[in-house]
Amino acid sequence: MATVNVNGIRAAYRREMKSWFDGRGVDILALQEVRANGEILRELLGEITGDEWDVTHIHDAEAEAKGRAGVAVASRWEFDQTRTGIGDSYFDNAGRWVEVDLTLPSGQPVTVVSAYVHSGEVDTPKQDDKYRFLDQMLVRMPELATEHRLAVVTGDLNVGHTELDIKNWKGNVKNSGFLPEERAYFDRFFDPDQLNWVDVGRRLAGDIPGPYTWWSYRGKAFDNDAGWRIDYQMATPDLADKAITAVVDRAPSYDTRFSDHSPLVVDYQF
Repeated sequence: MATVNVNGIRAAYRREMKSWFDGRGVDILALQEVRANGEILRELLGEITGDEWDVTHIHDAEAEAKGRAGVAVASRWEFDQTRTGIGDSYFDNAGRWVEVDLTLPSGQPVTVVSAYVHSGEVDTPKQDDKYRFLDQMLVRMPELATEHRLAVVTGDLNVGHTELDIKNWKGNVKNSGFLPEERAYFDRFFDPDQLNWVDVGRRLAGDIPGPYTWWSYRGKAFDNDAGWRIDYQMATPDLADKAITAVVDRAPSYDTRFSDHSPLVVDYQF
């Protein structure tokens, strides 16, 4: 299962996202910041996946604001059910949350979410929207865990949870993405006595810096690995226990990137 913010599916296609996908063995792909309608997404994803997939197996939500946001889940396999929205009508047309239920070839049901949390900006309505969305995640995630034993929330969540998740954390303690109030949500997501979801990437990486998933296009951030780990796969405990590897597919060089994010790929074995 792979999740990646493509920073525009058209741009990612032009920058040879296909060269990453070919032979990678991805079975389920979650996308954020698609920035295109469903027709364009299916056409370009069909080109990217080639003969490997049937691109009718896509569930997406386009943002009402053109050229913004947009999320999708695509799969080798058909979906049993699909849902759009996080449960707060304020976000119904925001293109930030989709859910799919599917049955694996092993016969086990899995629920996958593609989420795109607001980037936010301190002391602005953008930050208010971010907190409102995170508040709704506190509502929806326990519901998901109750309804679906094997579930995962993937995506660009735009928060570095701990000091290990940002190279320059000292310089960002007052910036959106590393505010104590934002990080407290993630404490609750992962606390066994509260929501009890598992940060699969962190569990498998251990207590090391990163591995980062996003680097600014400005300056030498990518070359210096001055990044942020803001892309997650948050799984219910039963699904997290099936994860054996988590890898950030960092491009070999700045000029070979197809997005400012790199895919986070987790291998779950059933």
